[in-house]
Amino acid sequence: MENDTGKFGAPRPCAMNRRGFFKSAAAAAAVAAAGTLGAAPADSKRRNAPAASISKRRTLGSAGAAMEVSALGFGCMGMTYNRSAHPAKRECIALIRNAAERGVTLFDTAIIYGPLNNEELAGEALEPFKGKVALTTKFGHEVVDGKGTGRQDSRPETIKRYCEESLKRLRLDCIELFYQHRFDPKVPVEDVAGAVGDLIRAGKIKRWGICEVGADTIRRAHAVQPLTAVQSEYHLMWREVEKNGVLRACEELGIGVVPYSPINRGFLGGCINEYTRFDPKNDNRPSLPRFSPEAIRANMRIVEELNAFGRTRGATSAQIALAWLLSRSPSIVPIPGTTKLSHLEENLRAADFSIAPDEWEELEGKIAAIPVVGNRYNAEQQKQIGR
Repeated sequence: MENDTGKFGAPRPCAMNRRGFFKSAAAAAAVAAAGTLGAAPADSKRRNAPAASISKRRTLGSAGAAMEVSALGFGCMGMTYNRSAHPAKRECIALIRNAAERGVTLFDTAIIYGPLNNEELAGEALEPFKGKVALTTKFGHEVVDGKGTGRQDSRPETIKRYCEESLKRLRLDCIELFYQHRFDPKVPVEDVAGAVGDLIRAGKIKRWGICEVGADTIRRAHAVQPLTAVQSEYHLMWREVEKNGVLRACEELGIGVVPYSPINRGFLGGCINEYTRFDPKNDNRPSLPRFSPEAIRANMRIVEELNAFGRTRGATSAQIALAWLLSRSPSIVPIPGTTKLSHLEENLRAADFSIAPDEWEELEGKIAAIPVVGNRYNAEQQKQIGR
């Protein structure tokens, strides 16, 4: 690969787009796959290059609610739900296990993903790693006869029933971290926290978290039953948690932050453009204003800035997006999802980048100067966000 010259005349590998990265990572990916399928050929140094892995650890939560996990987690949702076409079950299981073998210890699923079949997939895939990884799931969205109703149900009796059902699908005796997926306006968060406390005392779950809520709700929930993590959308195109007090509350209370969709549902990886067509039967992106063709075309300027920033650092736009999140706080653990081994390889290497604070500030300034076109949710989905 050709090199260019970085600061102080030091040579740096040229940055590449995601397709270029995949080509350079293919050899290492083949080696990783060979660990399961057979020995890797020994006739090529390049093919024997070590596959990407992650050894860095972070702690979500504090005191009795603390939980040590890998610095990057793995979101399982897209393997069955809301991300258009996906590989067959066998390939998905192999990829999840590959992630665990590479050092990932935090895996995320939910009852509503599928519904139900994502928990079943994750449970089967990670059964051989029981006791070595944390498989987390979420309750809250109402599911009746295997179908989501669009309503919330966080009544204490429902939470306890959902927990028992999730334990069976996940093939676990105890859930490491059980999140409330969305705020239920009909049930005070104190009642939710109380029900979760009962489950912890019963040995059904170890810790709990809450998703997409405001700072006041976090404080009220934490006062009843200490939270381990708050899950929220957070990336360079959505930084509201920095402004609405959520990050401040988590820092003050010793609560971890788990950003979901850290690459903005794939957009910041540069593989989506205005001509991309999503499966309307299994993808929520067509319903999101930010993924209209017009919005995608306008927002591509942000991806171009990430590519330009990564070009002199040997990084893809996706890696820059993840590395930026990791730089924000040691209590932040993003959970990018993927259905491709090459993307897993790419994501894990993002934890290896070390970029100076002033360089991040430069990037943030350039991104902030670009107006983001389109809301992240439509009006109906926005109603599910707690305050």
